[in-house]
Amino acid sequence: MVGTTRTPRDRWIEEGLQMLADGGPDAVRIEVLAKRLGVTKGGFYGFFADRDALLRAMLDSWERQSVDDVIENIEAHGGDPKTEIYRAGLMTFSNDHLLPIDLAIRDWARRDEDVAARLRRVDNRRMDLLRTAIGSFCSDPVEIEARSLIAFCVAIGEHFLAADHGEHPRAEVLARAADLILDRTGT
Repeated sequence: MVGTTRTPRDRWIEEGLQMLADGGPDAVRIEVLAKRLGVTKGGFYGFFADRDALLRAMLDSWERQSVDDVIENIEAHGGDPKTEIYRAGLMTFSNDHLLPIDLAIRDWARRDEDVAARLRRVDNRRMDLLRTAIGSFCSDPVEIEARSLIAFCVAIGEHFLAADHGEHPRAEVLARAADLILDRTGT
């Protein structure tokens, strides 16, 4: 007798994260999630006690992907600190997977203290990574903090900025901003 194939826990979480990115936390509904996965909602309860348990698991997954996996990747590939921090930024804020989730969590954190605390922890870890990299070529603690802040604000804020850059393409302006932050002015 062949057993029924169960939808893996990670699929529920990943689809939930996609729903979060698409419509915010209110869009994450068990019935809708099951329908998107093409299964009944009964399988959900084999992994999660309730919707809140799913939301916590989604936040855990986002944190792991956006910090732990990024750090693991940059450590595995090595390189100088400037290259590592650039790669970390690309992995986190330049792709179609993590970026929309990150932006949705930032919006969610405005209305939920627990999510805000989680976001603060993630952002603090990201800032620590920036401080370490920038501290490799800059010794002034205030300048390290300022460059780290500017880098992080550019990484997040540029997705909300609607301004034009005159005759300069946004990609060119962002690359120049990265050069300034990472002290690559000779390139």
